[in-house]
Amino acid sequence: MLLSMTSYGRASGLLKKANVSVELKTLNSKFVDLRLKLPAGLQEYEMDIRKMLHDKILRGKIEANFSFENQHSNESYSINEGIFIAYYQQLKALSLKLDLDQKELLPSIIRLPEVVTTADPAITEEEWNIIVDVMDKAIDNLSLHRQEEGAAIEKDMRQQIVFILDQLQEILPFESERIDKVRQRMSSNLEEYLSRDNVDENRFEQEVLFYLEKIDITEEKVRLQQHCEYFIQELDNPEPSKGRKLNFISQEMGREINTLGAKAYSSDIQRFVVLMKDALEKIKEQLANVV
Repeated sequence: MLLSMTSYGRASGLLKKANVSVELKTLNSKFVDLRLKLPAGLQEYEMDIRKMLHDKILRGKIEANFSFENQHSNESYSINEGIFIAYYQQLKALSLKLDLDQKELLPSIIRLPEVVTTADPAITEEEWNIIVDVMDKAIDNLSLHRQEEGAAIEKDMRQQIVFILDQLQEILPFESERIDKVRQRMSSNLEEYLSRDNVDENRFEQEVLFYLEKIDITEEKVRLQQHCEYFIQELDNPEPSKGRKLNFISQEMGREINTLGAKAYSSDIQRFVVLMKDALEKIKEQLANVV
């Protein structure tokens, strides 16, 4: 199971005096980056809410918005004068600076966060339990969305791994051909610059073998295949958070592919190396969005 970091989840519930809604959005991030917006009355539960979100969402940039919608028209409200004045002074200064119309300034300020509050925002233990249930539902919806997105990412990465392994097999016919070409090139160079009679055949064969050992790609092919198989094994792993491990494996795959290219000395093999690099880049792009 693979989880996407980009996801969305929402849930709502009914309290005695208001409806409560929880909206969660997550984006790519190497670590947990939580941005929390709470209405009056939930501030004292901020640490509890942060811990629950941190533990259950695992990784990503998280935007969590909690809001209350009052049901009763006779609910008593109050205006936070300090916040209202601060908003007014800043918005008026901007209006003057930008030569904007100030007619809509008052209704705009009223709609800003924390300007208007209920007279008694205290949350009872029963209401807090309802809020926790709503938050759990929002997290469940978020997780479901992550799984759906993750399934599409996993399918694509599996296809890219299979493609890399296919290109690795395509290299095989060109390996023996490459060795023959290297031997012929070295022999022709000797004949061009030295008389063949002046060449020690035994020494020549030793030099050829030494050179062929330096450009041998057997180990790189074996390791690349092992890394690809390990990557698939991790995809099959039921552990939910494995993006970092898959990223490390992809880096090892990149090293082997680069070494293959450096040792290739064959335009045909280089062509397959380029295709493998392209597939690996697609995998890395997808991994940036994996939990």
